[in-house]
Amino acid sequence: MKERTFRILEFNKVKDKLRSYAVTSGGKELIDALSPYNSIYEVENKLEETNEALDILIKKGAPPFEGLHETKEELERAGKGGTLNPGQLMKIGSMLRCSRRFKEYVARKEEEIGYKHLEDLAYILVPLKNLENDIDSAIISEDEISDKASGTLYNIRRSLKEKNSSVREKINSIVRANSKYLQDSLYTMRGDRYVIPVKAEYKGAVPGLVHDQSSTGATLFIEPISLVNLNNEIKELMLKEKAEIERILSELSAKVHDNIDALRSNSNILRELDFIFAKGKYASSLNAIKPTVSKDRSFYILGGKHPLIDPKVVVPSDIYLGKDFTTLMITGPNTGGKTVTLKTVGLLHLMALSGLLIPAKDGSAIGFFKDIFADIGDEQSIEQSLSTFSSHMTNIVTILDAASFDSLVLFDELGSGTDPTEGAALAVAIIETLNKRGCRIIATTHYSELKGYALKTLGVENASVEFDVETLRPTYRLLIGVPGKSNAFEISKRLGLSEDVIVKAKDFMSEENLQFEDLIRDLQEKSIIANRDAREAKRIKEEAESLKKKYDEKLKKLDTVRDKVYDEARQEAKQIISNAKDEADEIVKAMRELEKMGIAEGGRNRLEEERRKLKASLEEKEAAMIKSRENTGEAITKVTLGMEAFLPSLNQRVIIVSNPDNKGDVQVEAGIMKINVKLKDLRKVPEEPKKKEKKKREVKLNMKSVDSRIDLRGMDSEEACYRTDKYLDEAYLGNLGEVTIVHGKGTGILRKAINDMLKRHPHVKSYRLGVYGEGGDGVTIVELK
Repeated sequence: MKERTFRILEFNKVKDKLRSYAVTSGGKELIDALSPYNSIYEVENKLEETNEALDILIKKGAPPFEGLHETKEELERAGKGGTLNPGQLMKIGSMLRCSRRFKEYVARKEEEIGYKHLEDLAYILVPLKNLENDIDSAIISEDEISDKASGTLYNIRRSLKEKNSSVREKINSIVRANSKYLQDSLYTMRGDRYVIPVKAEYKGAVPGLVHDQSSTGATLFIEPISLVNLNNEIKELMLKEKAEIERILSELSAKVHDNIDALRSNSNILRELDFIFAKGKYASSLNAIKPTVSKDRSFYILGGKHPLIDPKVVVPSDIYLGKDFTTLMITGPNTGGKTVTLKTVGLLHLMALSGLLIPAKDGSAIGFFKDIFADIGDEQSIEQSLSTFSSHMTNIVTILDAASFDSLVLFDELGSGTDPTEGAALAVAIIETLNKRGCRIIATTHYSELKGYALKTLGVENASVEFDVETLRPTYRLLIGVPGKSNAFEISKRLGLSEDVIVKAKDFMSEENLQFEDLIRDLQEKSIIANRDAREAKRIKEEAESLKKKYDEKLKKLDTVRDKVYDEARQEAKQIISNAKDEADEIVKAMRELEKMGIAEGGRNRLEEERRKLKASLEEKEAAMIKSRENTGEAITKVTLGMEAFLPSLNQRVIIVSNPDNKGDVQVEAGIMKINVKLKDLRKVPEEPKKKEKKKREVKLNMKSVDSRIDLRGMDSEEACYRTDKYLDEAYLGNLGEVTIVHGKGTGILRKAINDMLKRHPHVKSYRLGVYGEGGDGVTIVELK
């Protein structure tokens, strides 16, 4: 497709908006390269994957792409055997964490629907938990390695801390002892060595090595001779620390190299997923839908909106082409929305053919076109000595050379810029030529000849944009089937032009033209009324369908409740009959025993007694069933909305939701249904003894179960504050005195959010940033109360 088409239809502006939703530079690169696909299969697949991303965004929220960075250069370096620095390893660790979390994010539960395209991509992702953990535990920030990276590093840093503590104690005593020779009673560092500022005139009084002097020469920075060995030991430990860090980085880089194929695959998949979810987020911002793709190049756009116009002011349009006609001729006054309609059709097709959802209503369809051509706007060039007409014709010549059966062609003001008669003739010839090739065409014009051409030519249809002459304002609605008129006389009259001038102007027009314009005006007025009535009828129909659906659902729920009540009644009856049968069997058994006894009078008395028992039992059961349907209990005399009552006929508790009417009926809510019953049929609910509240058991956390460190890297501020607050509660209950919060250095936003929270936290006694060996500015040390 021509780059000029993208520029004229402003597809590049859509891609600029789309780029803002991508997280990685790789995702942005895919957006920059986005263009219409070459087959219907590709278009439908890409639309479906975008629709899946939109659906899962709505149901599950944003994907877990926090901390995700482009890792192409890092993997390239590791693949060649190079050693990565801490920042590069952190990016790879974040990428691995995103890969693992995305598989969990897409994982389908039993009741959830599937996302075929996203699940296929997630299936390819390879979680490397061991490597992720190794990087996570070893790297604190982009320029610092954790003490936990290795036992050797831990021991070196512990020794280094002890040596530094010893040398500080010793140098403090030296400062106190030699304070009269010093410029200031303090010590400082020069080249990783501890020194004291000695006045130049007393340099002989403090034996040691001179490392530096002040700019004025009045102060010498001397390393006391008693500290030389300690400083040497510290320097040696620092060299060992550096060598151990290089070994750790080399080892981690080797592990990355060993898994390079899986890491490259993960990186590519995450780049593709970032691109897909950017499309989904953009679709969400537009309230867009997935259109169907027509193989016959027809399209039907319902309520289509231009995506670059403010949603608060944009007017949706219904635009269709290709079934009953293949060419649409749009007429009407200037500023009526003709050009916007052309651009909307072209841009929505470019978006859909590129796999983007479009701002329209459900049921919309776009045509599959291999080329879209547009001649829109005035591109006259003074440098090239091209007039408006010449510029348009140059573009049209290019379109005529390239347009084919699979092309959509958009013309704005076709044939304008020259003599109206010749321009109209050229416009008809151009449309005829493209029609014979099978192109789909939409053109705007002011020429009456083209309106007449559309009326009498098969496959060509008129359309117009509504214009309210009373207010001199366009409505921007498209009316297909009705030619428009320019309304020049009416607009001029409303603007104050003399009636005499308008009458003279009409005299210069032929009677046929005046009659034709009047016919167009009548048709347009009738069409506006018909469209308004159709919209009102559609609204009423939708309301009626909504009400019908609502009451169908209520009826269905009512039937469900009724069936449930019947089932319970049947189960109760079956239980009563079963019990009665058991009692009858007992009586029969007793009768047989009496027959064996052979005692006539006694047997008859026993038999009569058992019969009375059976009769009494059945009467009792029957009375119990009837009792559930009789008005038992205390009657209700005073009604309070929301009060609970008992309905014997349903053997169920209900809520009273209305006051009694003149017939004594009230509306009650029984479960999910509302019914009307007589107030006299309701009974008060007997009070039930309150259940004793169970004493809450105190939960004590085992100190061993609470870690003294929490890692927040890769989280946003809100999640990190929540996790930290919960962790501090656990640490406080676990009687921990001091804890470490790892937030990394980065931009400092996460550190500021954590520190702001710590100021207000009730368990925090004090806090400070870490010092050298603890993690530096990448960690915060918290002392608990």
